[in-house]
Amino acid sequence: MSDTQGPASDAQVDPRLLVREEGLAGYLGEARRRIKGGELGPLPVIIGLVVIWIVFQTLNDRFLSAQNLSNLSVDIVATGLISVGIVFVLLLGEIDLSAGAVSGACAAILAVLSVNQGWNPVLAIIVSVAVGATMGLIHGFFFAKIGVPSFVVTLAGMLAWTGFQLWVLGPNGTINLPDGLISDLTGTYFAYVIAAYGLAALATAAFLIVSLAGNARRRKAGVPSRSMGDIVFRTAVLAVVAFGAAYILNLYRGLPLALLIFLAVVVVTDFVLRRTKYGRSIFAVGGNIEAARRAGINVAFIRMSVFAISGSFAALGGIFAASRIASASQATGQSNVLMMAIAAAVIGGTSLFGGRGSTFSALLGMLVIQSIASGMALQGVSNSIQFMVTGAVLLAAVVIDSVSRRSQKASGRA
Repeated sequence: MSDTQGPASDAQVDPRLLVREEGLAGYLGEARRRIKGGELGPLPVIIGLVVIWIVFQTLNDRFLSAQNLSNLSVDIVATGLISVGIVFVLLLGEIDLSAGAVSGACAAILAVLSVNQGWNPVLAIIVSVAVGATMGLIHGFFFAKIGVPSFVVTLAGMLAWTGFQLWVLGPNGTINLPDGLISDLTGTYFAYVIAAYGLAALATAAFLIVSLAGNARRRKAGVPSRSMGDIVFRTAVLAVVAFGAAYILNLYRGLPLALLIFLAVVVVTDFVLRRTKYGRSIFAVGGNIEAARRAGINVAFIRMSVFAISGSFAALGGIFAASRIASASQATGQSNVLMMAIAAAVIGGTSLFGGRGSTFSALLGMLVIQSIASGMALQGVSNSIQFMVTGAVLLAAVVIDSVSRRSQKASGRA
């Protein structure tokens, strides 16, 4: 009897126990199991990003210069914020085609209120974000309460809010933003080296404290926990990345305010998704809506609130886009903004099928997309080629996601 039970019990051993008991061999074995089971995590994106940086640095030694990387870190923020909202929608297994138009409309509102009407910039920003949330809530209402498919209602929203943007801007079509709070959002740098290094130290310490606290809770509950060596290794990797980034930023102009805000948004929203009841409800609805409903989750509320969140972050993205070019125009939020925001979320690892992803996907995906754009711009490559390459990367990400889901189903982990 014991011989027949042995293999089954071995297969159900918690992976963290294998890592703790077998050391490096445990890590390698668990890595093989995760890859075979389709649980790739951010590994393909990180590998892809490293390859992209190596290739472009080989072609042009200015690519990894402090100035280019600093500019890249600011360029990712506007579309990255929109992508954070898109991640929330994708976790439901839905889509928001209105995000670009919402960002443009809210940027137009910001410019009219702060410039034409003379409002306080802070109040203008608050109103613009509130309008974006309202637009998203309207989409969520028709989707959750009326039953209109998200694709259709947000497509209608895209058309409507684009027209609204043109109406708000008026016949001139462009409103220039003067120097001040709004332009400072993307133009402010913390030149003191302690700012970037302090942020790196804070992030590393916070990760270590959270990891140790989580381990303590798991031990108290009598469930498997990570080994101290595992925690130290992960913390050391984060420290190398964080302090390396701080060093590069300090070689140019210091820590950009826009990057600091974006990182704070990513961390806070990831905490909301993974550590709160509301966030777990989003994953539940995206994973299996009927099971979520039977578990007592208010599905309509989750859906409406998620689209409101998407609208809010679209508005924030529009504000930062306007700040970056010191104006709001008919082109703000148009062109490829929506596609890049969706592509960033998917390339970063958020599933198009719902129930799996993280707001860190927006950060990783935007780093990939903007790295491609920056590298090709340095090489003088036309936008047409950039679009084709980004499209190929997006297709590869979706293929990996589809194969990963198939592998998970085959291994019984889906």
